[in-house]
Amino acid sequence: MKITFNGAASEVTGSQHLLEFTDLRVLLDCGFFQGHRAEARSKNETFRCDPPNLDAVILSHAHIDHSGNLPGLYRAGFRGPIFCTDPTADVAEIMLLDSARIQAEDTKYLARHLKQGQRPPQPLYDEDDVRAVVRLMEPMPYGQWFELHPALKLRFREAGHILGSAICELEFKERARTRRLVFTGDLGRRNLPLLHDPEIVDGCDILITESTYGNRVHQPASDLKQELLQIIKDAVNDGGKVIIPAFSLGRTQRVVYYLNQLTNEGLLPEVPVFVDSPLSNRLMSVYRRHADVLDEEVQDTLLLDADAFGFHGLTYISNRDESIALNRRKGPFVVIAASGMCENGRVVHHLKNSVEDAKNRIVIIGFQAAHTLGRRIVERREKISIFNRQYKLEAQVKILNGLSSHADVEDFKWWFDGLASLGGVGQAFLVHGEPESAAGLAAILRDYCNEDPIIPQLYDSFEV
Repeated sequence: MKITFNGAASEVTGSQHLLEFTDLRVLLDCGFFQGHRAEARSKNETFRCDPPNLDAVILSHAHIDHSGNLPGLYRAGFRGPIFCTDPTADVAEIMLLDSARIQAEDTKYLARHLKQGQRPPQPLYDEDDVRAVVRLMEPMPYGQWFELHPALKLRFREAGHILGSAICELEFKERARTRRLVFTGDLGRRNLPLLHDPEIVDGCDILITESTYGNRVHQPASDLKQELLQIIKDAVNDGGKVIIPAFSLGRTQRVVYYLNQLTNEGLLPEVPVFVDSPLSNRLMSVYRRHADVLDEEVQDTLLLDADAFGFHGLTYISNRDESIALNRRKGPFVVIAASGMCENGRVVHHLKNSVEDAKNRIVIIGFQAAHTLGRRIVERREKISIFNRQYKLEAQVKILNGLSSHADVEDFKWWFDGLASLGGVGQAFLVHGEPESAAGLAAILRDYCNEDPIIPQLYDSFEV
């Protein structure tokens, strides 16, 4: 087998890994690169996997950095099947349509603010491309082996990262040998609300694992709920806003679930909370449709509470005018808005109108990739650029990384122990992590592998 790492290699964005064996060419994930606008666009426009000649895509989950460029792949000529879990198919359709709309809206906005003679970049794909890609999706349940080809079988296992996320187990035949490849996608954490813990899988000949937090330990989620409560209380006392950039899928549901718990416990102050993402109501219907993959705590909550993701004072913003009105509203209030890395979507407008006021809080609740606006906020730059204009960063920046749904180093050790007990690992590749995180995890993983783990660079290829 030849593996080529066309994304998420020594970085945390743009997951895309090409497998070539016998006469098959299979892509693991097809995500958006996120970062500096010009660089990201250049990477997202260019496919090195020869899309018309791909046999299939295996999609681990619906986060945009893993699924976001599937419509671009279709536009470039791909027409094969896309294998994923049933919840991922439902969620991906919503996420990709939203991505197409955001691109169209951003293009219109930039067109109004360009200098004379300049042309805004066109969207990488549109809603027609998304609908065409959705027709290619072939949903599969967790836990069952499916023969995709005489030389390839696939099984999805629970990854515990977001709704529908999967660890992908492949058995492939090559030169009369059957071997196993395991791709973690994004491995989730243990003991977080909403989803089950990641499943332990059998040992494998080849492991491709993410490494986002491969050298760090998250703080307990129970502590984070109290920290979030304190941030909101302080902002209410100051009359300020709390801006929470969050992915509309996964992270937003977790924050709202915590706020629902705090409301039920009588602890959340009387403060308006807005979820400013048109995805929210649609995604909640998907959560309810797939209640069988939510954990026992949520199912118990739903028996007692009509809506585990709704409470007095919470408003889901449904249209653009309501979102714009929030920028004129005086604090205190809380707004949760996409995107999680602050690169596009409505949160960029909320930040533009909030970052220069010290009464406000910006709460970062997830990893921020290099060169994104979110990373510059985490680094507390004196000035940040938003829509090509410089703003002073006066708002208080609060970082709650423990809300991440990515495994930390202790979760990885637990999962590797299980993997080793069921057969161990031959060759391992560490992706979806910055160099320090990948190197830290590689040092740990070395004890579980027959060969030294490899940290590939972008576009590296390996024969295994």
